[in-house]
Amino acid sequence: GFMSNKLVWFVGLCWTSFIGWNTSSLAQDGEATKWFKGNLHTHSLWSDGDDFPEMIADWYVRHDYQFLALTDHNVLGTDLRWMKYAEVERRGGPEALAKYRARFGADWVQERGTPGTEDHEVALRPLAEFRARVEQPEKFLLIPGEEISDAVGRLPIHLNATNVTEVLSPARGETVREAIANNVRAVADQAQRSGRQILIHLNHPNFGWAVTPEDLAFVAEERFFEIYNGHPSVHQLGDETRPGLELFWDIANTLRIDRFASPPLFGLGTDDSHDYHGVQGATPGRGWIEVRADKLEADTLIAAIQRGDFYASSGVTLRDVSFDRNTRQLRLEIEPQEGVAFTTQFIGTPQDYDRTWPAATDADGRVLTVQERYCPKIGTVFKTETGLTPTYQLTGDELYVRAVVTSTRPHPNPSLENQREQAWTQPVGWEKRLDPR
Repeated sequence: GFMSNKLVWFVGLCWTSFIGWNTSSLAQDGEATKWFKGNLHTHSLWSDGDDFPEMIADWYVRHDYQFLALTDHNVLGTDLRWMKYAEVERRGGPEALAKYRARFGADWVQERGTPGTEDHEVALRPLAEFRARVEQPEKFLLIPGEEISDAVGRLPIHLNATNVTEVLSPARGETVREAIANNVRAVADQAQRSGRQILIHLNHPNFGWAVTPEDLAFVAEERFFEIYNGHPSVHQLGDETRPGLELFWDIANTLRIDRFASPPLFGLGTDDSHDYHGVQGATPGRGWIEVRADKLEADTLIAAIQRGDFYASSGVTLRDVSFDRNTRQLRLEIEPQEGVAFTTQFIGTPQDYDRTWPAATDADGRVLTVQERYCPKIGTVFKTETGLTPTYQLTGDELYVRAVVTSTRPHPNPSLENQREQAWTQPVGWEKRLDPR
């Protein structure tokens, strides 16, 4: 392996020294905090999306988001690029350019060549040029991002880097774990050189069945992944041999905390949007994060995410999430909606779970590459509660506890069958196990 247990332990110990937000709603400098809504996974015509980046940003502004990262594959979009109009039309339809002109004006849209011919091209403007057209101080922020699209053989290893300064080439690796670790380290190197906060998270682990819970448990440096991705083709619910992302999260965190003495994964909600001209495909508005911070600024937002002071959502809004490390109580306050009821499950793994499990095999006894035969206590529902102020009192017998709130309201733009709106909080209660001070 690329990392000794001692290094895993050291990484975990360092992180527990400042993870563990509590009931305070004030930032360290005394300023009151608030929740900021944003999406960190979005695609445009710069890679495989079907609309202009400023049109996409405008969609999120109009739908009451406060921040957005445009994260095209292996590109930052720092220079002007010309695209054939035929390709714009093929992806976005015959109205894409007309809508672009109508929103930003004919004087903004740059074209060259003769309409109706093959030499007709449209400019994709860089972020530095268009951000002033959509950003609003303290209301909406664009953050430069990239989807680092790597692979090990045919397995897609995709990680999003948010607040990058320059494009990052896929770092490669002989194994899935090595590839993830190498990309995380490349981002850490850029963060150190640039002096800014850069967030890296693993995208859609079940896409292409590329990443297992064991992989993410082993790579202690990767601390963030997508618990909900709105793309309809990412196997959110798993299959007959591979876990859905809820159980995936619990398996990985049980192994991280108990076996490797490293901090747990934190879960993000994202859109992974590609399609903006209809209701089919990977459309926007399905998943996001709410970050608690004192100002709408990239480094500040990412620092709060690094602390775990955020939650993921596909529609449920939380007024407050608090965990008091002294009383060891986790408490939520849910934003009410007329005619809607909420059920909260407090989920985790008890310390007495069975730590032995056989490799998963098929009907003929052949060993599968994916583990499935875990102790059923992993991902135990410790408590189920209805109402707007659910609480859970930790007993000390839990490795960690997280909460998932499910609404009775159907998701208005579902990526899953019979989907209900939800919110996911980050795991807590693990801190003393890694750092008993």
